[in-house]
Amino acid sequence: MENKYSALTHYEFLRLCIHSETLGLEREFTWGRVFRRYLRNRHIRFQIKWRFAHYFYAKGGKFNVKFANWLNDRITERYNVEIGLSAMIGPGFRIGHHNGIVIASIARIGSNFMISQNTTIGIKDKGDGFIVIGDNVKIGANSCIISDNMKIGNNVIVGAQTFLNKDLADDVICFTKREYTIIARSDVPENAASGDALR
Repeated sequence: MENKYSALTHYEFLRLCIHSETLGLEREFTWGRVFRRYLRNRHIRFQIKWRFAHYFYAKGGKFNVKFANWLNDRITERYNVEIGLSAMIGPGFRIGHHNGIVIASIARIGSNFMISQNTTIGIKDKGDGFIVIGDNVKIGANSCIISDNMKIGNNVIVGAQTFLNKDLADDVICFTKREYTIIARSDVPENAASGDALR
């Protein structure tokens, strides 16, 4: 699947992503600045490591792919974030909290994407499709996006605890509607101390 970054070399795409995610595009890029930022800010270490794993995987070749898989396995174990190396994520990628995040290899994600903890972007059944997500999309915590072929537009917000398996147009907010029941404790039967009467 072609994307708007296809014209860039693997190195140019790596540099663009690391520039935007560690320094910000308004600041001059040097690898020295990136390294200092890497040492000082633990929150961006996963992105830098995954970007390098993706870079080596995309370059191809037996050694590069083997190293990329090894590195991705290590960071998956350490950060509890699993992103397939075949996934494509544009620059400006951000993670709210590094815990319980899964992004399948069929994901094709635009720029300035933000995902929160305990969220899955995954495959329903193995097929030939893609999960395409546009630019400036935010996914709330504890959400689940499952499909073999779907598209989420630009400038979309998916609220926390949302289950999504259908396409979304540009410029929308999507959330799963929930209802809460609140009752006075005085209205609870006396035999409900164990909670059985409320089930």
